[in-house]
Amino acid sequence: MPDESPARQTSNTAGHSLVFERPSVGERAILVQLDIGGHAEPDEREEFRLLALAAGAEVVGTLGGSRAVPDPRLFIGTGKADELKSLVAATETELVIFNHPLSPAQERNLERLLQCRVVDRAGLILDIFAQRARSFEGKLQVELAQLKHLSTRLVRGWTHLERQKGGIGLRGPGETQLETDRRLLAKRVDMLDRRLERIESQRAQGRKARAKAELPVISLVGYTNAGKSTLFNRLTEAGVFQADQLFATLDPTLRRLALPSGGKVLVADTVGFVSRLPHELVAAFRSTLEETRNATLLLHVIDAAAPHRARLMADVETVLAEIGSDELPRLEIFNKIDLLDGESPRLERNAEGLPVRVWLSAQSGAGIDLLLQALGELTGGEPVHRTIRLEPGEGRLHAWLFEHARVLADRPIETGGWETEFVIGRPDLERLLARHESLGRRLL
Repeated sequence: MPDESPARQTSNTAGHSLVFERPSVGERAILVQLDIGGHAEPDEREEFRLLALAAGAEVVGTLGGSRAVPDPRLFIGTGKADELKSLVAATETELVIFNHPLSPAQERNLERLLQCRVVDRAGLILDIFAQRARSFEGKLQVELAQLKHLSTRLVRGWTHLERQKGGIGLRGPGETQLETDRRLLAKRVDMLDRRLERIESQRAQGRKARAKAELPVISLVGYTNAGKSTLFNRLTEAGVFQADQLFATLDPTLRRLALPSGGKVLVADTVGFVSRLPHELVAAFRSTLEETRNATLLLHVIDAAAPHRARLMADVETVLAEIGSDELPRLEIFNKIDLLDGESPRLERNAEGLPVRVWLSAQSGAGIDLLLQALGELTGGEPVHRTIRLEPGEGRLHAWLFEHARVLADRPIETGGWETEFVIGRPDLERLLARHESLGRRLL
């Protein structure tokens, strides 16, 4: 977990990174989860414990309970806060983690009462991301998310930040240390935004080049620890790090995959989702998540052995809707059937005969052949080669072909318009013809 003392939160004027330093060992922590207005599922509590362990915490105690609504001052109420204070003292705890969103005021009030650091669910997930990010882009994205989360929490329990600088030569008008920290933080956030915009521009160019090459992009999405990286490695032999832990990999990876049908696709492994994913992370990882939003097909990888898989699937759908990917075609992959009794690999189809669900084990490889068969059917196999005559008034369609297809030849026609020879993926061609029915009669 990050040390949030002011010295570690802010940068100096030389522009040093604001990413938090972190201790080399875990921290003694108490986990707090209340049932707010309802009943919490057991798997939610277990996931919370695994998130804390993934951040390097040593769990020495837990506190539960129920409330109709959160207490505006301490979230858990005065009685529970006193109980938590006694537990902190008895266990010599250094950290209290809440599986709930806390307001800056609630964090500050709890820290003053407990005399130890308090972190909410968003701060916990941000900390894990900070530890797991490996690429330059990933580190920038995590730092940006951390700083935006921190921007409302600078005051915290350290009242010296509110005092103005004093002493000979320093009295009089001027900014407080808190104002200085806020100004430096805002400056750093602005710089990170500009860097990530440049990276996003480079990513957009790469996506445009892939579109012209007409390689369909298949993006793996799913709840964290559903087995996406294991499946990605099984399909592409990419050697991406995989482990039985939450958020084992963060940085997206793309690999080319040749299908038995003869077609070729690009497969993208993306960061795992989790319920109540911090908005700061969704915003900061927009360029990474753009790979999902621009995919031809989503593979929703599901842990078939999870006791509450329906809730996990719904959480993934919520995140997909938040990033604008909920309308994309998808294929559900029920993974880890090796952990279920009586389940065997199978391919399920809808009423139109299209693949909608594959049951497999990425670990053993059972059912991978069925997945490859489904991918071949859904991506349309090999790209198609066509020539079309366009009228002078179809300039927008002419530009669309240059953006979405690989144009082999483009010749102006004497009477006006163009004769354009191009290669395009079959699904894109079918969507184009559905929008412009008259084009079908002009294709050569």
